Amino acid sequence: MRLDKYLKVSRLIKRRTVANEACDAEKVMVNGRIARASLEVKPGDIIEINLGSRSVKVEVVSVSEYTTKENASDCYRVIEG
Repeated sequence: MRLDKYLKVSRLIKRRTVANEACDAEKVMVNGRIARASLEVKPGDIIEINLGSRSVKVEVVSVSEYTTKENASDCYRVIEG
């Protein structure tokens, strides 16, 4: 799954366009490297997001096309933030 779509589905970022803009502004890193929105995300990847004063680091646990709001946090495990 594309990084921008994963960030939206997992509800780490509310809208896909905002996720895309964050990637373009180099505010998202995957496995220690600045990531583009088109990067394929897989379980085990470490995602770091730095938006304003908010900084979060998560590990991808599962990748699914759709999820409910209640189950969105099951897609990742918070490491820092």
